[in-house]
Amino acid sequence: MSVDDRLAALMSTSYDLIVIGAGPAGLAAAWRAAQRGFKVALLERADHTGGMAASVDVAGIRVDQGSHRLDRATPDALLADLHGLLGDDLQLRRRTSRIRVGDQWLSLPLRADEVTRRLPPSLLARIAKDSAAMSFRRGADDSYGAVVRGRVGPALYDTVYGPLAGKQWGVSGDALSAMQAHRQAARLSAWRVAGRAVSQVRRKKQATAGGYYYPRAGFGQLVDTLADAAATSGVDIKLEAEVDRVRVYEDEVEVGTQDGDVVTGGLVFSTLPLPVLARISRPAPSLTSIESAARLRYRAMLLVYVVHEGGRWSSFDSHDIPDPRTPVLRISEPTNYRDNPADPADHSVLCAEIPCSMTDEVWGLDDESLADLVDETLGLTGLPAVNRVHVETRRLGQVYPIYRLGYEDDFTEVDAWARMIRRVVTLGRQGLFIFDNIHQALLMAYDAVGAVRDDGRFDRYAWTVARERFAKSATHP
Repeated sequence: MSVDDRLAALMSTSYDLIVIGAGPAGLAAAWRAAQRGFKVALLERADHTGGMAASVDVAGIRVDQGSHRLDRATPDALLADLHGLLGDDLQLRRRTSRIRVGDQWLSLPLRADEVTRRLPPSLLARIAKDSAAMSFRRGADDSYGAVVRGRVGPALYDTVYGPLAGKQWGVSGDALSAMQAHRQAARLSAWRVAGRAVSQVRRKKQATAGGYYYPRAGFGQLVDTLADAAATSGVDIKLEAEVDRVRVYEDEVEVGTQDGDVVTGGLVFSTLPLPVLARISRPAPSLTSIESAARLRYRAMLLVYVVHEGGRWSSFDSHDIPDPRTPVLRISEPTNYRDNPADPADHSVLCAEIPCSMTDEVWGLDDESLADLVDETLGLTGLPAVNRVHVETRRLGQVYPIYRLGYEDDFTEVDAWARMIRRVVTLGRQGLFIFDNIHQALLMAYDAVGAVRDDGRFDRYAWTVARERFAKSATHP
């Protein structure tokens, strides 16, 4: 350590735990650790907490950065904590989502009677044929495309999953890892049920119940409340603190920011993207690990918020759009996710999600051009026209991990390096290169804090067991 570094360290405050990143996992970890009596610092590069789960204000309406929900499968203990923080503002809502299949809109979760009634006869015949052959087909499992074709059949793959893969990840389903298909097991099972229903001429009508939890004032209310709880519990939250150095010593970790601030602590929880952590860590990883980290890449996201004048635009919370003629993946209407009397009655906001690369032409379009693209999407898919009075956009650089074929080898290499860093623990969506439900990110934070012993040392055995449990729940076919 240089003389300047030592002087800076002496002037800094030492903490039991430093959490890097104030998204859901980072906020939950900081709050839980402070509740246990640890001295905690939380560093966030943005000027607000919440990460991608934060809500923003558009035309007087709190809107989310994409479509967020808290899964109804959230474990009771975690749900009780969130109810304790949010009270009656955490609402149980009925899902009113739809997906475009061919030239028809179908409800999500799928309803077998609707599938059989609304899809064109030619597609129904192909689905029925695929379903009848399903028990005899021994499908390959070497890619996302191969697994999904084996689960739902070529007809539904070509109509739904293939186009969705191309939009979301920017590559063909045959160029994606089979692991991603296992992460979508529940959705695949829903299509298999629908497929079997199609193959039977007579079947009683069924509707699959679907629901989720959602805060009254937007999904960001959940992370805002977590941030308030963390601050009340004593967490030192430092905003606009972009970390550019993580240096590990024998008895402490030193975290530096671009502004020159230095924070020291006994343990670090990092929710930074793994490639970023590899780049700023000292001692640096091996060249092999650095090269592997560079191959772990993300899909960006354009969010186009269109203000609609004249009340609610639709009665649905979201519309999924596999149609390859438009880059728009989903259109949601945030006010339909909740029951909030404070939401204005005379206008609403649509949020269009466009996954892309930051080198794609669409990334550089101006706001009005993007709004025109949304209008074209509405016309292509039979959705109502929007009475546009305002548009604004947001650009998120790292959203969807790209699970290309062979990514597992690169992730294993980088993760093995990260596991060996003394006093540093990676967690969260970005920290573990995963894209899963919010409640799973929160549970991961709980498990990480649970692995911290009372003396501040980290129990690697307990954390490894928790990670294995999480991996199995996230990828079980």
